[in-house]
Amino acid sequence: MSTPPQITASQLASMIDHTLLRPEATPDDVAKLCEEAREYHFATACVNPTYVRLASELLHGSGVKVCSVAGFPLGASTSETKAFEARKAIEDGAQEVDMVINVGALKAGDHKQVRTDIAGVVEVCHQAGAACKVIIEAGLLANEEKRRACELAKEAGADFVKTSTGFIAGGATVEDVALMRSVVGERMGVKASGGIKTYEQARALVEAGATRLGASAGVAILAGAPK
Repeated sequence: MSTPPQITASQLASMIDHTLLRPEATPDDVAKLCEEAREYHFATACVNPTYVRLASELLHGSGVKVCSVAGFPLGASTSETKAFEARKAIEDGAQEVDMVINVGALKAGDHKQVRTDIAGVVEVCHQAGAACKVIIEAGLLANEEKRRACELAKEAGADFVKTSTGFIAGGATVEDVALMRSVVGERMGVKASGGIKTYEQARALVEAGATRLGASAGVAILAGAPK
């Protein structure tokens, strides 16, 4: 069996959402994130809603998109609140929005509520030409719940499913990415996020089916890529 080809640094960079979602992040931290995003040509710089306008200004003309979040990190906001957050982020310059599902509703079997929650954000995003990624928080779910969450995101028209927020124990795993890819097929993206620190981890997740990676360690990951 042949070994899969290595992923180059530039290929990997184009798949990374260079992320800074820490609550203590300052404007200077965001400026550094955006500077790195420009330098390494990451797919996006992912910031909390309060910094979207700043990131949009700093990245103007760079080709790097701005990503933000809705219902983050718990997913327990109302559907209306998540939709408003998404709309405001897009108005401020975000071109992608990562939303967190209502995990409690999913675990309670209220699939209609979960689908409605997702669909509200998807509608806002798509009306503005933005992409919507759906965080299922896989570390809190059994495998069948992971499958159902991905099915609901697919039914609601989301562009990506995403493993996790990175705010709970257990981040992205090869097993979860493969499971999610098997459910959504080839038309949707799968974003692996949470605990990705090395090139080897990133490559394994891509080989399992990830098309986007969320990481705060993007520069270190690229440093480990083959020259």
